[in-house]
Amino acid sequence: MSFLIRVQLPDRPGTLGAVASALGEIGADILSVDVVERSPGLAIDDLVVELPSGRLPDALITAAESIEGVEVDAVRPYAGVLNTHRELELVEEIAAQPDQGLAIFAEGVPRIVRAGWALVITHDGDGVHRIAASTAAPETRMVSVPWMPLPRATILDGEEDWVPETWQELGTELAATPLGKPERVLLVGRPGGPMFRAAELARLAHLAGIVSVVLPD
Repeated sequence: MSFLIRVQLPDRPGTLGAVASALGEIGADILSVDVVERSPGLAIDDLVVELPSGRLPDALITAAESIEGVEVDAVRPYAGVLNTHRELELVEEIAAQPDQGLAIFAEGVPRIVRAGWALVITHDGDGVHRIAASTAAPETRMVSVPWMPLPRATILDGEEDWVPETWQELGTELAATPLGKPERVLLVGRPGGPMFRAAELARLAHLAGIVSVVLPD
């Protein structure tokens, strides 16, 4: 079974290799590594690893954190391999079928930003309206979204009153970005985390900006 493990580690030569060796000792096979964020002396990386049948995911945490200075932010099941070319493929698919662009975008975004689901919503005097949703998007409806219209990409507090109770119970991390205009927003959720990082939010906003050019109004 594959898992996505997000680690904070000292940004010094050999640390990632030491983590890889520690994971290898418990039989975990690293399928891919994605740099999420870099800051002076610290790196945030996402590793997709395959764990042998019968091993518990807690073993990944124990192995990774056996390396000095390494902390595990989150571990969750993951279906798929990280692929930075997916942004281009998604934009090309939307450009080829702009009338279906919102649906294609909502379905494709979670795979790119490693989220559980995505919604495209609008808001007016009659409430919140879904205009597209990924397959795994929750059925629970939002009654209000006090942060709309949304001028810029934002990491949202998943415990605020507007967040449906079921989302809160799952510990859903949330991020949103305007999709061509402040009144149309892409909302992305990660049940159980990990939290969205600033670099991920910038990536999401950049992708939304590109896609909005080829989407119909």
